[in-house]
Amino acid sequence: MTSREVVSRTVKFQGADRLPIDFPEKYGNDFMFVDMTSSPELRPHNQRDEWGALWENIGVSNLGEVKDFPLKSWSDFEKLNIPNIKDPKRWKDIDTVRERAADKFVLGFGISLYERVHFIRGLENTWADIYDAPGKLEKLINILVEMNLYAIEKYADACIDGYIFADDWGLQDKLMISPQKWREIWKPKYEKVIKAAHDAGLLMFLHSCGYIVDILDDFIEIGLDVIQMDQQENMGLELLGERFGGRVTFYNPVDIQNTMVYGSLEDIRVYCRKMAKLLGRPNGGFIPKWYSDPVGAGHRQEAIYAMCEEFLKISKNL
Repeated sequence: MTSREVVSRTVKFQGADRLPIDFPEKYGNDFMFVDMTSSPELRPHNQRDEWGALWENIGVSNLGEVKDFPLKSWSDFEKLNIPNIKDPKRWKDIDTVRERAADKFVLGFGISLYERVHFIRGLENTWADIYDAPGKLEKLINILVEMNLYAIEKYADACIDGYIFADDWGLQDKLMISPQKWREIWKPKYEKVIKAAHDAGLLMFLHSCGYIVDILDDFIEIGLDVIQMDQQENMGLELLGERFGGRVTFYNPVDIQNTMVYGSLEDIRVYCRKMAKLLGRPNGGFIPKWYSDPVGAGHRQEAIYAMCEEFLKISKNL
């Protein structure tokens, strides 16, 4: 099977001859990732992004945090700089992606529906808006939805295989907002994006970290194909496997906050085996990956090697 087939068949629970992998070059990768030439999601180091949010880099991490929010008051909404997703310069390289990818599964990046909102409004303001200004909040979310729908259209025209964006919804032990409010405001927006992706022939991936158990059933209900979570120990592999295994594909590294940082190499190998057993099914449902900012997360090189080598060993024994 080609990489494209292995990923697709695993996600669709159609059976593959091995595990798909998303590892450092030394170990191989079944994915190619594609983004706009200049994405509205970019987080420039210590500069303002296209929306006007001022970013500050934190230590050695590749990420950062917003130190100044462009939309402090809804009275300034009409002044907000909304990037033009339809600018041809954003898409100038998209037509050659399929050819360059050869037989790899191509995953295109989209625009977050929650993180981008609080990058624009601030996290506390966003939480207050849920109750004090839900109509205005939804107006902003709808702009992001429409941007995603256009991106999906462009990716589909270029024969891209899947669509992904990131929205971290969880704290360590609970959702950031009430599940009821999530279902009222955000669930219909995700459903619209997921439906557009499926209608265009793309599989839908979502990155979301933290404790998201309370809304994972909802994501599955509206058609999410793949959940990419870098943490699992705060929810428990057993719980995730029992409640959601076989219903959605997990695309995960070994837990990046605990076992990958504090565990011995043998602890990591044991955790790999538990992940494959509990999250995967004989016909699919599990894709192992690495965390691509190991320095920022404090991951030792030997720990990364132990994880990749154990998953490759598991794959050979399928």
